[in-house]
Amino acid sequence: MGLTTGVRYMLLSALGFALMAACVKSAATRGIPVLEIVAFRAIVSLALSYLDIKRKRLSVWGNNKPLLIARGTVGALALMCVFYAVSTLPLAEATVLQYTYPAFTALIALWFLKERIQFATLLCIGMSIAGVIAMMQPNLRDGIIIDASALSIAAALLGALGSAVAYVIVRHLSRTEDSSVIIFYFPLIAFPLSVVLLHDNFVIPNLEALALLILVGIFTQIGQIGLTKAMAVEKAGKAAAYAYVQVVFSAILGWALFAEVPTLWTAIGGLFIISGALINTFYKR
Repeated sequence: MGLTTGVRYMLLSALGFALMAACVKSAATRGIPVLEIVAFRAIVSLALSYLDIKRKRLSVWGNNKPLLIARGTVGALALMCVFYAVSTLPLAEATVLQYTYPAFTALIALWFLKERIQFATLLCIGMSIAGVIAMMQPNLRDGIIIDASALSIAAALLGALGSAVAYVIVRHLSRTEDSSVIIFYFPLIAFPLSVVLLHDNFVIPNLEALALLILVGIFTQIGQIGLTKAMAVEKAGKAAAYAYVQVVFSAILGWALFAEVPTLWTAIGGLFIISGALINTFYKR
């Protein structure tokens, strides 16, 4: 039996996001600062989002401006953390840590939206914590951090937390705002914020680095289009499950492009985190 259209779109989305991460890491290895990569990614998204809003003949400013600005700010800071983690950690490890976001989302939704936490979600939270502890093991000795990569792991977790906050805000905004307007505010905030924080550390990219920066934006858009179309034609639970194939794609790209081989602790931690997220997904659906 062949793959459904929704699953194909989800696989396309996972590949798009994995290739985006690989381009981020490649650009960083060529001396491009993370904030500059964020700025390039934002300006591509800003142009594409603006054209989409105009196509729909909507106002770019939306209705709930304070919450839209909050969504853009949180999303921008989360992206900075994610890109830093991707540029300093093995691709597979950075990708796995992003999938702690369901645990963060559940806790934030409990407080912000008053949503009850189900047993499967509690299990997901516990398994995510266990997975992170396992992945931290090579960086700890007698409970003390001994490796600088712990900072990268912390950045990845902050990125996942920021993604969860943004996701909860988006769920709230979706009651009054068009999805294109919500998406537009993200690069609208991310671009000037990254430029200000970058200050005078801008590096003029050579042609190879410039191509990678443009590809970051293109692959991000491919990932988002695939995700949107998959959710439109496939059951959310099944589509979400295939999103975790991104970890496999990232591991393959990490091995092929950067000679990265996941450690045993990364594999154990990743198994806990992904299993918890899948249990949470299928129990609810």
